[in-house]
Amino acid sequence: MDSGVGLVLLMVLAVSSMFSVVEGFKPSGWTKATATFYGGSDASGTMGGACGYGNLYSTGYGTRTAALSTALFGDGASCGQCYKIICDYRADTRWCLKGVSVTITATNFCPPNYALPNDDGGWCNPPRQHFDMAQPAWEKIGIYRGGIVPVMFQRVPCKKHGGVRFTINGLDYFELVLVSNVAGPGSVQSMSVKGSKTGWLPMSRNWGANWQSNAYLNGQPLSFRVTTTDGQTLVFSDIVPSNWGFGQTFSSRLQFS
Repeated sequence: MDSGVGLVLLMVLAVSSMFSVVEGFKPSGWTKATATFYGGSDASGTMGGACGYGNLYSTGYGTRTAALSTALFGDGASCGQCYKIICDYRADTRWCLKGVSVTITATNFCPPNYALPNDDGGWCNPPRQHFDMAQPAWEKIGIYRGGIVPVMFQRVPCKKHGGVRFTINGLDYFELVLVSNVAGPGSVQSMSVKGSKTGWLPMSRNWGANWQSNAYLNGQPLSFRVTTTDGQTLVFSDIVPSNWGFGQTFSSRLQFS
C-alpha cells in the first residue's frame, strides 16, 4: 500500500472512532392490553390533552391518537411515542375486526377512576395497560358497539413530515418549550438550552412534552440539545433567532430516526 494512502486511511479510522453511532429506533415486542375510545367521530374531543400538543389537526397528529393509562403514560415520559395496535380477535371474535392494525401517537393521559373496579369501568386504573383511543382510530380495529376490546400492541418508530418543532411559551425568567413532531422514538428523555450569552443549561420536564428553563434568555439566539428515550442526541444550533417572542414556533430541518 502506498504510504500516503495508508496515512489517510489511518486518519479516517481515527476520526471515525471518535463518534458513536446510535441506530434508529426499533419496534418492541407485542404486549397485551385493552382499548376504549373517546372524542367523538371526528376526534374533536381529543384536542389539547396532557402532552400539550394543542390542536392535533394543525400540529400534524390528526385523529390517530390515544390517551394512555397511568401504567403506560409515565408522568409524560411517553408523550409522542407511537404504538401499533391490533384487536385480539382470538380473545374477542364478536367485537374485534380481524387482520387489521392501526398506529397511534400518545398525546393524552387517561386518568384512573378509583370509584370503579379495574375490570368494570376503571379501565385506566393502575396497573392496567390501557389505550383510550380517538374514536376514528379505534374503529379501525373494533366494532363501535363493543365499547372496550382486548388488544395487542407494540411500540414502533414514529414517522413524521419535516423536522422537530419547538414552541416557546412563558415569560422572561421562565421559558416553557414544547417539543413536537419528533420521529423515531417519539419521546424526549432530556433537553438543554443554550443562549448566545450562556453555556448549556439543563431543562426539566414541566408537564407532558413541555420542558422548562428558569434562565433569562430574551434577545438571545437559542440552541437546543435533545436526547430521545432511546439515547439519540441532536443539537439544534441557533434554531431560534435573537428576535424570538413567546408563543412562537420554530421548525428545524433535523429529525430523529
